[in-house]
Amino acid sequence: MMIAMKHVAAAALFACASGVVATASVQAAAAPDRGPGGPGQGYPNRPIRLVAPFVPGGPTDIVARLVGQKLGENLGQTIVVDNRGGASGAVGMEIAARSAPDGYTLVIGSSGNLAVNPNLNAKLPYDTLKDFQPITQTTSGPQMMVVHPLLPAKSVQEFIALAKAKPGQLNYASGGAGTTTHLASELFKLSAGVSIVHVPYKGTGQALTDLIGGQVQMMMSSMLPAIPHVKAGRLRGLAVTSARRATTLPEMPTLAESGLPGFETTSWHGMLVPVKTPKAITMRLHAEMVKTLNQPDVKERFANQGMDIVGNTPEQFAAYIKSESQKWAKVIKVAGIKPQ
Repeated sequence: MMIAMKHVAAAALFACASGVVATASVQAAAAPDRGPGGPGQGYPNRPIRLVAPFVPGGPTDIVARLVGQKLGENLGQTIVVDNRGGASGAVGMEIAARSAPDGYTLVIGSSGNLAVNPNLNAKLPYDTLKDFQPITQTTSGPQMMVVHPLLPAKSVQEFIALAKAKPGQLNYASGGAGTTTHLASELFKLSAGVSIVHVPYKGTGQALTDLIGGQVQMMMSSMLPAIPHVKAGRLRGLAVTSARRATTLPEMPTLAESGLPGFETTSWHGMLVPVKTPKAITMRLHAEMVKTLNQPDVKERFANQGMDIVGNTPEQFAAYIKSESQKWAKVIKVAGIKPQ
């Protein structure tokens, strides 16, 4: 009996050493990532889903696809971007929050669905602070005030003058009610003293498409998806929302320089996983995320689109989410913004 057991063990070792992976792959895909070292050993051993809570074409989708591809290469597994748009990101965030906390579902959160929505809707199907474990903030960058090129306004002041001459007749697009594209425009309305009509979309990509088509006149867009259209002449950029000019478009003034002193907003994204994901897995994801973000080609790609790489710790990202939530809570209250 003992001899037979030894032969079985030897055969098993030989099969592994010989690279017989077909059966092993099936077993690995079905088994949890546990080994002698505990949860996380052998992770990842199958494709990972990355939930992007907005439709394709917008800034969240662009960040998800670039980071997801490079992160997958570093992890040695395919990362599949799963676009789940709707309800200003709430649909995708709920899907991620309710997923198994095993490291095989990640989510790209944005300033809108992590810091803004919780202050607008007390009945969200997810809790930013309780349902997710932050991994790292990926990027941060200004937004850009863009208009249709046929609009007779070539500066912020000319747009303000036009809006005051036609109160309630101009409109602006946003990536959805409660997103930062919405709040930045509402802050602009308050600062400039103008009346323009909000037209919410299911994502920034759709909003930009209609802006290019002339269905709407203005938008406070993230720079990432807007810059190619501005450079191609399909849109006209008037100003950026940051305190300083963007390095990628140094000729474009800030809104503060354009007659609205103190105006400043940013658009940011970050990676999270469902709460209770094993610490060994979150630590692995954090290490690989920071490595991914600091690859020269990734940094260059985001820099060309007006985005800065962050790559902070989970604790720093969690604290930043809280501080941004407090900031937008004040803006929402002063502007009297209600969920739509």
